[in-house]
Amino acid sequence: MSNNSQVRWPELPTAAWRDTYATLHLWTQIVGKIRLAKSPWLNHSWHVALYVTPRGLTTSPVPDGARTFQIDFDFIDHTLRISTSDGSLEQFALAGHSVAGFYAATMAALAELGIAVAIDEMPNELPDPIKFSGDTVHAAYDPDAVGCFLQILVNCDRIFKQFRTGFLGKASPVHFFWGSFDLAVTRFSGRRAPRHPGGVPHLPDAVAHEAYSHEVSSAGFWPGGGAIDYPAFYSYSYPEPPGFRAAKVQPDAAFFSEALSEFILPYDAVQTAADPDKALLDFLHSTYEAAAIAANWDRDALECDSGQPGVVRQV
Repeated sequence: MSNNSQVRWPELPTAAWRDTYATLHLWTQIVGKIRLAKSPWLNHSWHVALYVTPRGLTTSPVPDGARTFQIDFDFIDHTLRISTSDGSLEQFALAGHSVAGFYAATMAALAELGIAVAIDEMPNELPDPIKFSGDTVHAAYDPDAVGCFLQILVNCDRIFKQFRTGFLGKASPVHFFWGSFDLAVTRFSGRRAPRHPGGVPHLPDAVAHEAYSHEVSSAGFWPGGGAIDYPAFYSYSYPEPPGFRAAKVQPDAAFFSEALSEFILPYDAVQTAADPDKALLDFLHSTYEAAAIAANWDRDALECDSGQPGVVRQV
């Protein structure tokens, strides 16, 4: 692993890892769709997400009849590992696979473990999708770039979890959505939201309707693409309340993207900050407050002091 990938907040040059990013995005879709196919529906599609581990991303335990299995991306040993609750294990190296090769190797490993599963082979939320089993175009894997991405995920996960402790209302886990390839955490006001218009590329409108059934303030990290072609943190409110986009948020490098209808903080502004953790927390808190104030959330009922290790919350 490169020295850069061992830094807490390493650089993630978009151009240098663009091809690896595209390949890894599709690999996570394959693994995520396996979890989707085997898991009962959980509100807001939370049953499909992956989770950050110290070594990469995991499905967490997935039901398979009377047993469970788990699929892990290990971005330190650069291995995909499938383990079961009865002690069986299959694994293979990540490097050297196209999307088609990765799909075939993953399905073969599942079959070897006696796990029967079929998934929709068309990628979601991407333009011009190629069926997984036929995609030999995407085949890049740069271990150093993936190592940097891992360190960013680990530290975003740490800060997002700290941010989550300051909220008493309904809040999502910190989880990784493979459709959009972002790590996210979401707070809910408790109120119903107007029906989402849908229209997300290659995603059924019914999924968007269910995901945004209730009013939210959501934030996360995204490696970028399209209108924001660089890694960035984001924060948005659905539905967007009047005055939200005009709010003053922190730190100074944050801005409202008219193209995306959300606040953006370039990752580089956090990575180069004197105190990166504080810069990110300032962004999370100030954009949430902008949403909560503009939408008149019941903040006294929903908020609490940030949690501390070993200290019981006072009530």
